[in-house]
Amino acid sequence: MELQFIGTGSAFTIGDSNYQSNMLLRSRVGRTLLLDCGTDVRLALYELGLSYRDIDDVYISHLHSDHVGGLEWLGLSTKYDPRCAKPIMYINEFICDDLWEHVLAGGLRPLQDDKGELETFFTVQRVKRQGSFIWQGTEFKQVETIHIDKGPIIMPSFGLLFTVNDHKTFLTTDTQFTPDHLAAVFAEADLIFHDCEILKMHTGVHANYQDLKTLDSKIKAKMWLYHYNPGHLPDAKADGFRGFVLKGQVFDLTDPRIYG
Repeated sequence: MELQFIGTGSAFTIGDSNYQSNMLLRSRVGRTLLLDCGTDVRLALYELGLSYRDIDDVYISHLHSDHVGGLEWLGLSTKYDPRCAKPIMYINEFICDDLWEHVLAGGLRPLQDDKGELETFFTVQRVKRQGSFIWQGTEFKQVETIHIDKGPIIMPSFGLLFTVNDHKTFLTTDTQFTPDHLAAVFAEADLIFHDCEILKMHTGVHANYQDLKTLDSKIKAKMWLYHYNPGHLPDAKADGFRGFVLKGQVFDLTDPRIYG
């Protein structure tokens, strides 16, 4: 299984020839799972010589536009292209109804020949709040991260923990700096891809590089950083991390050397 970052930038990335942090998982038989589908996804895929026809399934971590802003494009494109099967969408049940009612319905409900609903465009697999799903024989356990949590307004993001050839990979998706909340997953994982802002100002909704530097050296030694802002990148390797993921970078998760 391969993991490719079609972009590694933050929500408002512009310049530096980067795109938002969406990813592709490719199974050994060539089936693809798009991990989040943001507003930049068409351009990011096109730059790699890909299009909606190369997307079989999609996973949605949460409802910010850099993670869901391309779903209208994906849904309409695959629906009206007879070469395409309906993509399977994996999404946590906690956010599924809001995705339709508050994000997609305005553009996808009114159709020329029908009244659309989420299932018109995707085969929806709702995942339990603390649950998991199976894709291509691999179990993906959802890890609820703390992204936006202010009083009654809660927008969690659901990271993924999964195993390939006895090695565990953890992808945070969007998260605040919450080492205590994620301590057990950090210890369990062999490879970590962590949300990281590089701003001098701490936004409070993403993990800041200066905070991540304080993590235990054993955790940093298995951690790659992504979802960063445009601008000069710190020397992550010198600070004990694996490094910053680059746009287009591919990780062969079947290769034991990437975990060492």
